[in-house]
Amino acid sequence: MSATRYLYLARHGEALPDQSGLTAKGRRQAELLGKRLRDVPFAAFHHSPLPRAVQTAGLVSGQLRAGVPPEVSEAAGDYLPAAPKAGEVPAEYADFIRNVLAQFTPDELRDGPLLARQALELFTGPADGPSDRHDLLVTHNFLVAYLVSVALGAPGWRWLSLNHCNAALTVLRYTPGRPPTALVYNDMRHLTKDLRWTGFPPESHV
Repeated sequence: MSATRYLYLARHGEALPDQSGLTAKGRRQAELLGKRLRDVPFAAFHHSPLPRAVQTAGLVSGQLRAGVPPEVSEAAGDYLPAAPKAGEVPAEYADFIRNVLAQFTPDELRDGPLLARQALELFTGPADGPSDRHDLLVTHNFLVAYLVSVALGAPGWRWLSLNHCNAALTVLRYTPGRPPTALVYNDMRHLTKDLRWTGFPPESHV
């Protein structure tokens, strides 16, 4: 027996330049995210092991009523989740994709997709059991983009064109017998105007 899983995806709050934790803005973003999610009956709460995500998860957890403890997961970390297959990327986008991939080492190109497969197994798909399930994942831009693109059945390289703001919210629904659905994407309604769009390319602010 299986039921619907609702997967709540959030990028960590705005990070310090050295990535050792959150800025003052990032801490406030995390608190407001937690307040928005306060009444969701989460069954699980996973987060990346990197400091900016650990701190975000702690601040979010402090606002939740569900009482579910945050659990660190390597599969929720910051890594390259998938590299395009040969011939998969249209020629007009090949230079862009090539430049992105050039930033990663051979080990990162090898190990990232392995972690991404773990993430799919751990965090996605309908829930086991008779009752609907709500799970929270505090992670990074790349993994949010990847999970969204997989849920929507997009070509394997398309996650590279998605961006997610700090502490914004995306919700994916996995219902038995139906295609996954993106209910919410990059939603910043819980953030005050001065806290929106951080972590997003300036030319994309609207």
